[in-house]
Amino acid sequence: MESITLETGPSGSKIPWSGLLLGVQPRIDLSRSFDQRHHGYLGYLLLVDGEAAGARRTFTVRIGPAAQAKHLFRSGDRVSGVAAHVENKEREVADFYKASDLMVVERPAGTPSAPPPWLGTPPALEVYRERGHRRLDSRTYEHACRTCQWGCRMAVEMVVDHWNPGVVKRRFETFCYGPKSCRLYRPGLTRKVPGRNGMSYEEEDWVDDDATSHRGEDD
Repeated sequence: MESITLETGPSGSKIPWSGLLLGVQPRIDLSRSFDQRHHGYLGYLLLVDGEAAGARRTFTVRIGPAAQAKHLFRSGDRVSGVAAHVENKEREVADFYKASDLMVVERPAGTPSAPPPWLGTPPALEVYRERGHRRLDSRTYEHACRTCQWGCRMAVEMVVDHWNPGVVKRRFETFCYGPKSCRLYRPGLTRKVPGRNGMSYEEEDWVDDDATSHRGEDD
């Protein structure tokens, strides 16, 4: 799926968008400082195949938890709204933010197809926090998990030197909050976090095992 890149006029101006909702995922930021990490549970990300600013593409729109609670967006909905184009792509996973005038234009009858991927209405952010996640191979995320409610692509800020917290590096990481038994899941390589004086911390498998140890294979 190709992300949208558009000329949208003056900074902060909003443009109309609409299309078929392919998936809804949590929007969670991750802050790292060597072997320490902190999550910010911020809202949701809509993956839309449609039209924005006169161009037809696949794009993402960030929304808040209140908007999701109101509309209960899910895969298969026909949706519309207006939003501003995100300018700093190093800090944001979405293509558009500041969304408003949100609307479910059409909702299909019936239930989503059998998982995986899981395509229903995603749960509250507190559920993701409680479940914990495992690292997810980025290629697997793009090819198999981008529509799944348990997948998540996080914007990551890494403080290289805790004595000088203004020195940071940024990247994106993908994670899975879904059942451990999912046949599509692939962990990918372990992740390394840079530290001061050229040091590096490797986040090994036991970190994921510990974060999800309270869940069964099919939970």
